[in-house]
Amino acid sequence: MLTGSKIALRARHEEDIPILRTELYDDVVNAARSEGRPWRPITPGAKDSRLVVDDDEQARVPFSVVELDGGALAGTATLWKIDSHNRSAHIGLGLLPSCRGKGYGTDVVAVLCHYGFVVRSLQRLQIETLSDNAAMLRAAERNGFVREGVLRSSAWVMGEFLDEVLLGLLVKDWKPDPSV
Repeated sequence: MLTGSKIALRARHEEDIPILRTELYDDVVNAARSEGRPWRPITPGAKDSRLVVDDDEQARVPFSVVELDGGALAGTATLWKIDSHNRSAHIGLGLLPSCRGKGYGTDVVAVLCHYGFVVRSLQRLQIETLSDNAAMLRAAERNGFVREGVLRSSAWVMGEFLDEVLLGLLVKDWKPDPSV
C-alpha cells in the first residue's frame, strides 16, 4: 500500500467494484466527462474492463483509493499508458462524490507521482483533463505539473466539444511530498 497524508492507494478488491461502478460509472454525466468514449450501461455482474484488474497487464496499474482515517473506499487512481522505453505514463483518478472537496485529489496525484518516479523510475508523467475541471487542474498544479498546451475542442462530452488541458511533470522538476 502507498500512503499520502489523507489517502492510501491499495490493490483493487472485488468488493470495491460494485461501489465504483455505481458511484462513478453509472453516473452518465460523470462517466462521459472522465472517459474518452461514449457512456454505455454495463450489465450487472459483467466484467468491466475499467474496474477489473488484469495482473498481467503491464501498461496500466489501477489502484483503489481509501481514506487513511477509517479505510473507507474513496475512489480509483490509475497510472496508464506506461511506456517503459520512453519512461513515461499518464495519471488518472476518480473520486466518489462524497469524497470530493476534501483535498484527496491533490494527495492522490502526489502518491501517484511517488509511485511513478520512485517505484517505476519514470522520467515523465502526464495528465489530460477537461479545461473546466478546476479540481484536477488545481491538484496537478499543486504537485508541480506544468500546463503544456490546450487541445482545442478535442473531447466530445454530452453533446458539445470541450477543450482539454495537457499537463506534464518531469522527474527533475518534481518536489516530493514529505508525507508520501
